[in-house]
Amino acid sequence: LRFVMDNRPAFREKNPEASNLELIKKLAGAWKELPASQKQVYEEARKTDWKRYGEQMAAYKAQLTPAQAAALKEERRKQLAKRRSIRAKRELNLLGKPKRARTGFNIFLSENFQESEGISAVAKLKKLFDTWQKLSPSQKQPYLQLAQDDKVRYENEIKSWEAKMIELGREDLVRSKKQKLKKKPAETAKKAETAKASSGGNKAKLKKSEE
Repeated sequence: LRFVMDNRPAFREKNPEASNLELIKKLAGAWKELPASQKQVYEEARKTDWKRYGEQMAAYKAQLTPAQAAALKEERRKQLAKRRSIRAKRELNLLGKPKRARTGFNIFLSENFQESEGISAVAKLKKLFDTWQKLSPSQKQPYLQLAQDDKVRYENEIKSWEAKMIELGREDLVRSKKQKLKKKPAETAKKAETAKASSGGNKAKLKKSEE
């Protein structure tokens, strides 16, 4: 990154018509061709910056109260979770995962959003939701039918996609695998509760027989 920032102006001057993407590709190519001795200069600068950052962060954390430190830790956790979620969505898009089936309201919303009254997107959404709630069953039926058709489309596409993921060794992306992982803790708790209830009933029977 330091190499890019240092050399971007010169590359831009030499390639004024190049797009940002083309410019980055040129810089990446130049970095690959750079001798190891010259790359080392940038690596040493990175290490120095990282060390300085570590010292500054340690000093900053040292002055925080326990409550502030906990809040900072929680904020960091949320940021990491958000990044993981974004990366996961980006990966699924690259792998061509089919779009989820739309609901009747989603279809109604997409057809009427542009023409809907409202200053902001939130106002339009609220207006359309109120309108949807007031529609009669017969008025909703065309949208619900389209939603049903879209559900069939999604099920067919997702089955084909999951079969492809299994071939690629990505069973972790298949719904049944994910659902089993989610259900295990719940099933374990349910079994424990059943066993506890059964144990309690047996104890009651034993006590009664002793009497």
